Amino acid sequence: MIATPVEHVPVLANEAIDLLHVQPGGTYVDCTVGLGGHSERILQELGGKGRLIALDRDKDAMSISRERLSGHLSSLEFHHDNFKNLPLILGNLGIRLIDGCLVDLGVSNYQLATSERGFSIREDGPLDMRMDLDQRLKAEDLVNRLSEKELSDIFHAYGEERQAKKIAHAIVESRRDGEFRSTRKLADFVEMVKGGRKGSRVHPATQVFQALRIQVNQELEALDTFLSQTIALLRNGGRLVVISFHSLEDRIVKKTFQIEAGKCICFKPREACRCPRIHNVEILTRKPVIPSAAEVGGNPKARSAKLRAVQRINRSSKSEVELRNGGLESPEN
Repeated sequence: MIATPVEHVPVLANEAIDLLHVQPGGTYVDCTVGLGGHSERILQELGGKGRLIALDRDKDAMSISRERLSGHLSSLEFHHDNFKNLPLILGNLGIRLIDGCLVDLGVSNYQLATSERGFSIREDGPLDMRMDLDQRLKAEDLVNRLSEKELSDIFHAYGEERQAKKIAHAIVESRRDGEFRSTRKLADFVEMVKGGRKGSRVHPATQVFQALRIQVNQELEALDTFLSQTIALLRNGGRLVVISFHSLEDRIVKKTFQIEAGKCICFKPREACRCPRIHNVEILTRKPVIPSAAEVGGNPKARSAKLRAVQRINRSSKSEVELRNGGLESPEN
């Protein structure tokens, strides 16, 4: 059952659309359509001339965005799928190259506000966290079935939780007396184990919840491969814009963009460097674009967002660009 939609404010909307540089008549992809905020802006820029392919793993969110964007259906088509299948989707549609692609890696306000989806720490609901409800694996399966080491590894790797071992041990000990089935029970338990908030506005269980969500949805799996494959699908001058919400995602985006821009990421002497040094893109964001204080004030969810963008360049200019830069650029933020 689809809940009443919450107010949807797309993060970094102006910055994302400016960098995507939508041109009427072009073919664009919104890999994470969600409630349709970014897609609506893309469609407005297209002005009825062009094509937008909208993907999402969440059928409920897609139903809401389909209604929201009903006035643009002549330029729009939806696909319930993981964005990592984009090459296959475009191939099946007979699309060889695209003019731009937008990826918003965050959890939508709809998912957070719908307690029965189990994403929110602050709203009690089942310990679910699935973006695609057709998927079997839930967060409760991980919390109640994995070993202490497996849980600790997930909390450490995907949540960067400093007390990962302590929390995992406590969970395994506690579940002998009853399994974790609700978000409230897990959030309160982690807060107790960590010793309270200690003056922080961020809930102590935030990193644990992030780690479980990433593992349930395999959010980081092959993200770098997807980004490189998408760059290969861009026609010359086409742009890829990515909005991430935590450091693990941003590191992957940054590193992949640097590699695709022909940069050295190992910083070994040139004779020892094994970086590809193939200049496929120009990086459009020297540093990640972050929300303004005004945007964060109106939409606290935006506070951790970082936007990076690249533009596909003509391969024929590769050697000239590499000679000019020498392939020795310093790392970017």
